[in-house]
Amino acid sequence: MGKKIYVGNLAFTTSEENLESMFSVHGKVESAKLVIDRESGRSKGFAFVEMSSDAEAQTVIEKLNGTEQFGRNLKISIAKPMAPKENRGSTSLTGFRPNR
Repeated sequence: MGKKIYVGNLAFTTSEENLESMFSVHGKVESAKLVIDRESGRSKGFAFVEMSSDAEAQTVIEKLNGTEQFGRNLKISIAKPMAPKENRGSTSLTGFRPNR
């Protein structure tokens, strides 16, 4: 299993294909996923790229962190595990619990 990398400060016009071609120069890209806003359908300006090995991930970070792509300086680091979401119970859109 490869190493997941966080890629931040992306231009909103960046595509998953752009990411894959940018990172594939430095190793095998297992996946490249832009984070998309549900409501607008636009990129949120960050993504996660998974490289096939830890060594390739480290090379990508060293080579691309701080470089300019589409007018923005990339911020690249090892992705941190996602924090578990709190169980918020069942609430309506207004934030009130329904009567039972």
